[in-house]
Amino acid sequence: MELFNPNANIDFMRWRKVSLTISVILMVVSAALIFVRGLNYGLDFTGGTLVEVTYERAIDVAEVRSALSDGGFGNAIVQTYGGTNEFAIRLANEEHEAEAPAAAEGETPASEAASGIHNDATADKLAVNVLKALKVKRDDAKVLRSSFVGPQIGEELRTDGLVAVIFVIAGISIYLWIRFEWRFAVSAVASEAHDALLTMGIFALTGREFDLPALAAVLSVVGYSINDKIVVFDRVREIFRSSRKGEPIEVLNRSINSTMSRTIMTGVTTALAVGALYVFGGAALESFGLIMLIGIVIGILSSIFFANPILLALGVSKQDLMPVTKDDPELERRP
Repeated sequence: MELFNPNANIDFMRWRKVSLTISVILMVVSAALIFVRGLNYGLDFTGGTLVEVTYERAIDVAEVRSALSDGGFGNAIVQTYGGTNEFAIRLANEEHEAEAPAAAEGETPASEAASGIHNDATADKLAVNVLKALKVKRDDAKVLRSSFVGPQIGEELRTDGLVAVIFVIAGISIYLWIRFEWRFAVSAVASEAHDALLTMGIFALTGREFDLPALAAVLSVVGYSINDKIVVFDRVREIFRSSRKGEPIEVLNRSINSTMSRTIMTGVTTALAVGALYVFGGAALESFGLIMLIGIVIGILSSIFFANPILLALGVSKQDLMPVTKDDPELERRP
């Protein structure tokens, strides 16, 4: 099945200077937004109160969210676990931060313990209010336990998430360096940084909540995007090796044109799946679905207008991808 003619000759490289300029500007703007405005971190990163509740009879998660919203907990995050009648409710805890005693320098173990008791007491108070809100619509609700999640845990999660992204990109670059050539690795790493930065920049601009599912989506975007680029890179290597002549610009254009159908079809089918998560997945999966949708669009555009122009700028050539010695049997079979 071909949506586009694989033998088309659209000159994508003609716009390489414009596309690279626009991409660099967008990267700088995104970095500035993240640095100046910052991301609107969710409870996973900022801390808060976790309340686990159960119902005697099954209940839909939408009903639980509606009851909490009517009770004044409109920003609560509700997730099911263990069955259709058990839920984990996460609440922002600004009240706790206002009431908690400031930790003085050289704080003693006794004061740390007192702070912990205060945290638990605040969590218990919020759990009582949550239960009241839930019982308005269903009187079979019951609190299993409540606990406070401190902001220091959120700081660890942010650090671990950054390390994960760095390790993913580093692993990708090593793989591409071994499989192709260092120019392909540099191009892929630059485009992955481009895709992740622009995606997070949009979240910083809109002020949408960035939580653990959103972080997982960023990592998924990196993996999805590199898969598309590897397909194009494979075609670049194939065309370079199978032809005696061919300028780099011509080879890159042919590679993009011949893989365009695959790129679009893969993007559309993936977008349908994650779009369903965004529309029907509820608040818990909304950020994941939205980041994936944004990342798919950015990834497709960067494969065409960013990764390949960088590859061309780095001076990729036929000699870089051919066997080293002239008497290699593989080379002798080339047309």
